[in-house]
Amino acid sequence: MKCRSQSMDFSSHYESPIGGITMASDGTSLTGLWFDDQKYFASTVELPLEWREQLLVFIETRRWLDCYFEGREPVSMPPVALRGTPFQLRVWDELRTIPYGETATYGEIARRLGIRSAQAVGGAVGRNPVSIIVPCHRVVGTDGTLTGYAGGIDRKRFLLRLEKVTLSVG
Repeated sequence: MKCRSQSMDFSSHYESPIGGITMASDGTSLTGLWFDDQKYFASTVELPLEWREQLLVFIETRRWLDCYFEGREPVSMPPVALRGTPFQLRVWDELRTIPYGETATYGEIARRLGIRSAQAVGGAVGRNPVSIIVPCHRVVGTDGTLTGYAGGIDRKRFLLRLEKVTLSVG
C-alpha cells in the first residue's frame, strides 16, 4: 500500500499572454505561481507535483489571472500560503501592500521594514514564490527604473504597463 505524505503539493497550468504559468497548491492555498522559465522556478514546493486541474484554489487563481490579464484590478484574492524564511515572509508581506498600479523601491521597502540593506530586500523579492499575485513586479530601482525580475524584465514591463504604471525608463 502506498501512502501519501502530509506535505503533498499539487499543480496546474495557466496560459497567460506572456507565457505559461505553473501554479502550486498545498490543496487549499496557493503556494507557488511561476512563469515556466522563471528563475527559482518551484523552489518552495516538493517535487514532483501531482497534477490537479480542478482544485478550488486553482479555479479561483485562474479567475484572478483572467481578470488581471484583461487589464482590470482583481477584487477577490485566492488564498495564499507563502513558504520561506522569516525575513522573506516579512518582505513578501510588504509586497502585498503595494497597491495595483503603483510601485515602490527596494530602499522604500527596506525603510518600512527597518532594514538597512535594500540589496537584502532585493534578494527576498527575487525569490518570491507567488509571482503577480504577490506583486514583486511593482518593485523598481531608486530612480524608478526597471531592475531585475525573476520572470524577466520584458514581463515586468508588460505587467506594469498592464496596470498603467508610467515607467521612467524602459
